[in-house]
Amino acid sequence: MEDAAVGYVPDILEHPLVHFTQRWDWDCGLACILMVLDRRQRQTFLSQFQQICDEGQFGKSTWTIDLCYILKDFNVPHKYLTTTLGANPSHRVNDYYKSYTLDMLRVNNKFRFADQNGIDLKQCSVNYRFLIDHLGTYGNIILLTSASLLYCDLCKFNKLSCEIRSCLSITPSYMGHYIVLCGYNKRLQKFIYRNPACKDKVCYIPYQALEKARKANGTDEDIILLYDKPS
Repeated sequence: MEDAAVGYVPDILEHPLVHFTQRWDWDCGLACILMVLDRRQRQTFLSQFQQICDEGQFGKSTWTIDLCYILKDFNVPHKYLTTTLGANPSHRVNDYYKSYTLDMLRVNNKFRFADQNGIDLKQCSVNYRFLIDHLGTYGNIILLTSASLLYCDLCKFNKLSCEIRSCLSITPSYMGHYIVLCGYNKRLQKFIYRNPACKDKVCYIPYQALEKARKANGTDEDIILLYDKPS
């Protein structure tokens, strides 16, 4: 397990962000990056959007390692945690990963050359307490989740569907979706996040519900830790 951050962590925290809603069904990770960039960087990204996508060679299939290379290009301090270094071969049979064969070479090459390209990554698994410590000490987190398990206690987004599936013991199919974890409320035991699939608002989800969504089969527990404050 990754060492937890050290220092005072407040009971309630929300990092302010400029919300960005994804424009297509494949760009949630890019929308998350737009949320964590500063104004000038965001303008650059938007004006050079197609060029950045072309240079990343990911087409309409962005993996977490692709996002890390973009963050590096914008000089955003970050660290990538994952349980699998490279393209997980078990995802080949997952319907969500339709372009797995095409993605595999690109993804594995980006992992292979991550160190020499200044990408800080570590193979490990962490729990929700680690996420709280990082949010309270350093900054935001980009998380890969299963969209079908993600919901909001505040606006009730997807909550009824999740409750029905739980009652019927139905295992939903995996659909990868990135969010920005931007805070928490220890008194309510809930995380605060911004969902690029939604309009400008924050969402709340219980700790254990988020654990289930981010550790679903298909995510490899991918986490991008952002360092707004010196680490």
